Amino acid sequence: MSAARRAARPASTPLEVDVLLTDPATRIVVCCGAGGVGKTTVAAALGLRAAEQGRRVVVLTIDPARRLAQAMGLARLDNTPREVADVDTSAGGRLDAMMLDMKRTFDEIVEAHATPEKARQILANPFYQALSSSFAGTQEYMAMEKLGQLRAEADREGTWDLVVVDTPPSRSALDFLDAPQRLGSFLDGRFIKLLMAPARASGRAYLKAFSAGIGVVTSTMTKILGAQFLGDVQTFVAALDTMFGGFRERADATYRLLQAPGTAFLVVAAPERDALREASYFVDRLAAERMPLTGLVLNRVHVPGASGLSAERALSGAEALAEGRGHALTEQLLRLHADRVRVAEREQLLAERFTRAHPSVPVVQVPARPDDVHDLDGLRAIGADLADGLVAASA
Repeated sequence: MSAARRAARPASTPLEVDVLLTDPATRIVVCCGAGGVGKTTVAAALGLRAAEQGRRVVVLTIDPARRLAQAMGLARLDNTPREVADVDTSAGGRLDAMMLDMKRTFDEIVEAHATPEKARQILANPFYQALSSSFAGTQEYMAMEKLGQLRAEADREGTWDLVVVDTPPSRSALDFLDAPQRLGSFLDGRFIKLLMAPARASGRAYLKAFSAGIGVVTSTMTKILGAQFLGDVQTFVAALDTMFGGFRERADATYRLLQAPGTAFLVVAAPERDALREASYFVDRLAAERMPLTGLVLNRVHVPGASGLSAERALSGAEALAEGRGHALTEQLLRLHADRVRVAEREQLLAERFTRAHPSVPVVQVPARPDDVHDLDGLRAIGADLADGLVAASA
């Protein structure tokens, strides 16, 4: 690529990761992005680096993959924060990690906000068991609940001063912004209120007047849903009646927490067309929701070698060796070098397209690695690359 072409490239603002992590005002870092871009690894690396620089960190992942536990050397990762061993704590920091168990989190809410008798009724209810395990949006809603719990515990007991959140993959990574409203709308909706009305009713006069209308509706729903299912729903709604307001209130509080100055959103992407298209979607959506976007992490970027040999010259040399029956290994290495340079140039063009569309978004590029990250040393290396920003500075 010519010097004039390089000079014409749009310059992105570098993302200063260490400044972000060491700033005591930073209380929450949310990593979001498409699936398969290394978001879980980036979240873990950020948490480890912050801990070894003196922060008291908890990393919360709701990614169903178990890579985070393996990379941090934990035998298991569940709904309870567990301290990660072999972290350098000389600067006064520590690192805990956990994986969201959405059903356990829902159970904890029930146990905390209902009487023991009501809690037993709710937890044993078949409809509740289905809702807490598989209802659309429950996982994202419970992630919001758990984030709120962690932040409240941190404020109350001083356990952590930084929470790093790893979100689900693909566009569902931003479903946690919608989940509270969606689940709240379901719980506050007409269908649920209709089922709840008999439980709330008092007095024979009301029940008599109400029975004519509700009888027709109940009869119809019984035919569609089945008497047992409808009975389970009504029993669940009656038991959960005292908790309804709390769902919306806590969700609203956590939503405001995400918009607060102490929160930083990082969009993680790979240098691929689809992943960067998703990243653009995330950036636009976060702006629309007035969420504090801090920057883009462009992960697994291929970097050409330091030789400065262009793809064209490498291919020309390979062709000359092939025609003259030169050294086969050298010819192969030249062709591999040409392929790598072309991949790197294509990735940079895609990155530049993103920068042109979002010139105000700071960017850091992380070089691709030959092996998967599977231990703390690998996470430290990723953290160093995130902090150095060498690739972004030289692009």
